[in-house]
Amino acid sequence: MKKRIVPLAALAALTLALSACGGSAKPVPAGASAAAMTKVTLTLNWVPYGEHAPFYYGLKKGFYSAEGIDLTIKAGTGSGTTIQQVDQKNTTFGWADTPVLLNSVAKGMKVKSLGVFLQKGPSSVEYLADHGINSPADLKGKKIGGTPGDALYATFPAWLKANGLAPSDVTIVNLDAAGKIAALSEGRVDAIMGFFHDQGPTIEGKTGKTVKYFLYADYGMNLLGTGIVANTDALAANPDLARRFVRATQKSWAEAAKDIPGAVQAMVGMAPNEPPQTVLTKQLTLCLPLLGSGTPGVDNASDWTNTVGLISKYGTLKSPGTPDTYWDSAYAK
Repeated sequence: MKKRIVPLAALAALTLALSACGGSAKPVPAGASAAAMTKVTLTLNWVPYGEHAPFYYGLKKGFYSAEGIDLTIKAGTGSGTTIQQVDQKNTTFGWADTPVLLNSVAKGMKVKSLGVFLQKGPSSVEYLADHGINSPADLKGKKIGGTPGDALYATFPAWLKANGLAPSDVTIVNLDAAGKIAALSEGRVDAIMGFFHDQGPTIEGKTGKTVKYFLYADYGMNLLGTGIVANTDALAANPDLARRFVRATQKSWAEAAKDIPGAVQAMVGMAPNEPPQTVLTKQLTLCLPLLGSGTPGVDNASDWTNTVGLISKYGTLKSPGTPDTYWDSAYAK
């Protein structure tokens, strides 16, 4: 039967904060028919991996249907493409990386963030433990694999500058997403740009080797990570749908954080071509602390100001403006 998708410890403080947003979702009015459900598509930032398990968990548990939403989850091919799909109204909502969102808005796309869930960005430089790399300075003269067009590739020069290195100090090897993993495993590059909670467990699962990483956030550049993106015209036309989708998503993340095995199992049953269950479990487990200590999706203006400032200083963002240029705080409560 075809699947219904077109694509360690937990911190006590995190669990308590997540529980705070896990209240009951508003139900569909009594007697509402299936026709009353609103069909909604969510396009992910990439092919499904552990970070996406909460969406499948919420779908399985009925958190979206309780908000009157008939949700279909689609695989993505990068945050940039996902945001374009939102801008062109080819998908209702997107799950995309914040640095890419900033540049997309600057290019005139009609999109806004409704809330970033990964308050600590997962961007990193990953390498095998036996490669003799111990600090960012050790990357000088090394070959670094990256995928043009994704968020990490776009912000990597900024991260180098923040750590006293020039882009010319390293050799960038352009690779597709799957090629990065193979190139590192086979020694064709010394390190890769990647989301540590995604590629790290994948590489370890494939090779049996230990992966280490420099998390951008731990080395002078904490950029807000992935969150919900919507079309601004669609928001103006139907703000209630966006509020319901955000509520269901917050509940999905809150409940998934308390039931990692259940969230992983939901993904195994519903996502196409998902990683092995052990990899999914580690990916989700590494992801959850990135939510921070507050309610999932409820952002601080200071974090947005910091991210906008960093991308403006080190990246290509010109005339950056204020956080509300990119983010509408009215939807995630």
